[in-house]
Amino acid sequence: MPKYYLLGGENTHKRDAQEVNQRAFHDAGKAPRVLVFSWARASFDKTYPKSKLLFDYFRSLGASTVNTADFSSSSAEIKEKISESDLVYLTGGVPSVLVERLKKSGIRSLLKDFEVVIVGRSAGALALCRKCVITYRSNSAVKVIDGLGLVDITLKAHYKLGMDEELKELSKTQDIFAAPKGSALVYDNGNLSFINNVYLFHKGERQLLS
Repeated sequence: MPKYYLLGGENTHKRDAQEVNQRAFHDAGKAPRVLVFSWARASFDKTYPKSKLLFDYFRSLGASTVNTADFSSSSAEIKEKISESDLVYLTGGVPSVLVERLKKSGIRSLLKDFEVVIVGRSAGALALCRKCVITYRSNSAVKVIDGLGLVDITLKAHYKLGMDEELKELSKTQDIFAAPKGSALVYDNGNLSFINNVYLFHKGERQLLS
């Protein structure tokens, strides 16, 4: 079973979640081989515009190689790339787009059987969970969608203090974890731990977990 790092968000230019990434890379072993899934942009193409920035960042964290999984690749090709990696990294973007593409490509079973470390950032973190809480920027509406269910929790990424009323209401029927940018939940064989401040909304109330 993989060890999951669910990162609430990061400004890659500022590297303001470096602490979380350093821990994940350390857990993946010395000089890990990293595979990046940058599938979460609505206007998808083969070129991820932040690729050099991200690759330089990961190399500075100790990655021996940084490769990408192309959406056009076959399941066999992606399976081979995953098997040759020590850490799989799902980048941010549009959660519903990422979930749909991961499901369509049959990646869930491959990630479930992956033995080392999986990091999800923002949309990547949401997609790994059973349920994803999404806030739409255009009208601030809140919606809950299904994720891959690899981590059996409901998660809100990019949480900011004050965004509480909708989460409190939703938490009357289900627990919701909320991770601000730079904070992360670590899920290891059923056990949860936290890096920096993570919040739990439970029965209409919010509590600080770390």
